[in-house]
Amino acid sequence: MTTGSLRMVAVILTVLAGVMVWRARNEVMASGAPGGGAAAAVPAAAVDEAKAPAPKKETAVVAGGCFWGIQAVFQHVKGVVSATSGYSGGSVKNPDYEEVSSGSTGHAESVQIVYDPSQVTYGELLLVFFSVAHDPTELNRQGPDEGTQYRSVIFYSNDEQKRIADAYVAQLEQAKVYPHKIVTQVVPLQAFYAAEGYHQNYAKIHPDNPYIMFNDAPKVANLKKEFPELYSK
Repeated sequence: MTTGSLRMVAVILTVLAGVMVWRARNEVMASGAPGGGAAAAVPAAAVDEAKAPAPKKETAVVAGGCFWGIQAVFQHVKGVVSATSGYSGGSVKNPDYEEVSSGSTGHAESVQIVYDPSQVTYGELLLVFFSVAHDPTELNRQGPDEGTQYRSVIFYSNDEQKRIADAYVAQLEQAKVYPHKIVTQVVPLQAFYAAEGYHQNYAKIHPDNPYIMFNDAPKVANLKKEFPELYSK
């Protein structure tokens, strides 16, 4: 059985065995209670870039669990031009999904975000990342998925992104937003490899998939609820 098939089997078992658990967790996240990506408890970045005076394109890359959900969230952020699922942080060029899922390449399932800084700043993207997109306190896992390929990472591409990301992590830790330590890595981007076509827009194409319904759809709903000024259809 392929790794992809094993994931789907695990998803089905998770849904059957723990639907109520995941519903309860999502309700806690939506309520704004501290920790676990609670949107209302996460402050805006005190250190950020200024809004650009004119439209242009910049790129950010983050990882925080299965890329289906991260992609879905950022596709609904105002000012985001595109969000692409892929792989970053590993030692193999042009890896495929099976290789990454084995954990042997060192890659994390990542999302490349192309955005217009005249509409949304890098710090605002990180606000979404830390509040509704994932739980930054889960080490090498996210929800039902386990392994280093599901780790929390900010891949910076320049000194400005590193400065903002480092300052924001420190700000959140000092504010004790979460009940557990933030494990998000802030590391330089070496390369981003787009994932296979069947992974792109997965949440949009498969809204009735149990995994999407219980793990990813609530994230998009929380984005709309907590940050209506950043939400885009």
